[in-house]
Order: sequence, then C-alpha cells, then structure tokens
Amino acid sequence: LFLSNHKRLILITVHEGGIKMFSKLALVMLPCLAVGFQAPAGQKLSVAASAKSTSLPFMEAPEALDGSMAGDVGFDPLGLSSIIDIKWMREAELKHGRICQLAWLGFVFTDLGFTLPGDMHKVSSVAAHDAAIQYGAMQQLLLFISLAEIISSVAVSQMMTGESDRKPGDFSLDFFKFSSTPEKAAEYELKEIVHCRAAMLAFSGVVTQAVLTGKGFPYF
Repeated sequence: LFLSNHKRLILITVHEGGIKMFSKLALVMLPCLAVGFQAPAGQKLSVAASAKSTSLPFMEAPEALDGSMAGDVGFDPLGLSSIIDIKWMREAELKHGRICQLAWLGFVFTDLGFTLPGDMHKVSSVAAHDAAIQYGAMQQLLLFISLAEIISSVAVSQMMTGESDRKPGDFSLDFFKFSSTPEKAAEYELKEIVHCRAAMLAFSGVVTQAVLTGKGFPYF
C-alpha cells in the first residue's frame, strides 16, 4: 500500500495475522492521506470555467480582451493578443481604420469627378497611383507621412512605456467637445471603432471591384 505525504512515499506490507496492527496504522495514517490531497500553502484550486468569447462562443475569451476597450467582443481566434500588447494593436486598428475612412471617401469622390485642377489629376482612382509616381507626388506623400509618424510616435511611445495614461488613438482632437462626459466618450469610442472596421472592409471591397470591372462608381 502506497501512502503519499507530499513528496514522500511510504510502503506498508501487510502479512497474514497482522490485520489488527494494519487497521490501527491505517487510522494513524489517514491524516497523511488527507494532507496529500491538499493544495500547498498559499495556493488555491480553481474549478471555475473560463469565460467564453462573445463573438466566438465556442472559444475561450482571450485574457487581454477583458472588455475594457470599446468594441471588444473577444474576437482573437489567432491569439495575437497574447503575443502583442493589446494597446499597440488597438493603436494600429484605429490608425488603419481612420485612414480607410478617408481613403474610401477620396476613392469614390475622385471617380465621381471631384478632383483637383490640372490634367495630372484627371484620372481614375485606380490609375492615380501610376500618375502620382510619374509626376513625383509619391515622394511628397512619403515625406508628409513620415513627419506625421515621427510626431505621433512620441505619444505612442509614452503610452507603451507607461509614462502617460493616454488611451490608444487619443490625440486630444476634440475641438467641439463631443466627448464632454464619460458617457458620451464611451458612445463615440464605440461608434468610431465600428466605423473603422467597416471602412477597412469597405475600402478593400471598393478597390477590388474597381479593378475587376474597370468601371467608375458604382463599379458595376
């Protein structure tokens, strides 16, 4: 008979005629058995089931997606939030979403005929890339975007290192005080992230459709 007392094993061999002695010994060793099944001091055993993702109820909710950010529905099937800081990914999500909102609007308006003066601008949105390279506009875009990235990187760096309590994507550009209260701020944060996600899909779709059909808006 093997009795476990933490990491020590005790072997007891019962011979014929020693049943009474074994019974007494078993009563003495019962506390040892009980101790062997207890968790070490300072530790607790948890049997609570892990929370399920709201968007993917058949998967566990990622630990980093705790619902504290607007639009968080626990969608992370690849587990990226366990590898990359969630604040960094939300910063990137908002940046790409904001750019795509402007890009979709610019793409469609250009194909509707709203362009800058000059022959170089009288092209379709699909052809605008090659025209920009031909006239040297891409170098200007690279310069302006690089300056914007350098300036914004200061705030992002302070957020990532904990030097500030800045939220991802927050550049304090609220001149009209739309987010004057915590309730309004939460409302607009949710609306923005929803529109950002929709815009990223919309811009991918409009570019694909424009190239496939070769036609202007509405691209069919």
